[in-house]
Amino acid sequence: MRNDKKRPFKGNKPQKNQPFKKEPVRKEREVSQEEIEDNFVFGNHATIEAIQQGRGNKLFLQEDSKSEKVEHLKLLAKENAVPVKWVPKQKLDTMTNHGVHQGIVLAITAYEYLTLEELLDRTKEKTETPFFLILDSLEDPHNFGSILRTADATGVDGIIIPKHRAVGITPVVTKASTGAVEYIPVARVTNLTQSIATLKENSFWIFGTDMKGTDYRKWNTQGSIALIIGNEGRGMSQGLHKEVDELLTIPMSGHVQSLNAGVAAGLLMYEAYRGRNPL
Repeated sequence: MRNDKKRPFKGNKPQKNQPFKKEPVRKEREVSQEEIEDNFVFGNHATIEAIQQGRGNKLFLQEDSKSEKVEHLKLLAKENAVPVKWVPKQKLDTMTNHGVHQGIVLAITAYEYLTLEELLDRTKEKTETPFFLILDSLEDPHNFGSILRTADATGVDGIIIPKHRAVGITPVVTKASTGAVEYIPVARVTNLTQSIATLKENSFWIFGTDMKGTDYRKWNTQGSIALIIGNEGRGMSQGLHKEVDELLTIPMSGHVQSLNAGVAAGLLMYEAYRGRNPL
């Protein structure tokens, strides 16, 4: 149980009749399809939020689209100096890898992740007792988007994700978040264990999720806290188990053994909201 206390060139000339050796031509790095795709968002809500946050570069609309939302987007694009291009549906399908784009795709400035230090500095300007989420190798973009959406609703101050073997901010994540990604700062770090150590140095209490732990309804959510949400299949990694101050569990009386990561995260975020914002 948590215990409340603070804590110039040189070389030989070629021989006669011997040609110079040509230096190998350095090829430019090829840009992956993933990188190309990550510079777009699609769908009405995600597009509106990205334009309003100043990240829109060009708006692609499906040919012959006529609706109130299209007229609103045209006006919003004009107000924010975003050029509009009308294209066939097949073009939008290709740009979004056949996602549900609603006839709307926006080319954007790439998402700018924060460092952990930047996240801490930014948060200190808002609150003395921040609430962070740490996503331990989450892989499903729909889960990530859902978590971002709930995080915005429950006052989460920031999300920390690993750089490798985890989903980042993709168009699918952005659409699933219905634009919440524009309001929740995300820090991407190389090592979660080191990041947790830094949080502890900044007086954070670290909580994890596990099948065996304290009933989440008894969770002391006061102070600066960080909650770890584990991978969809493996759960929280064993290395991070050693770093938590307390493990939390969600009791279940049915036949399934675990909840979807996005659903579990939502329950815990709302419990933190309830504890930190009493009636």
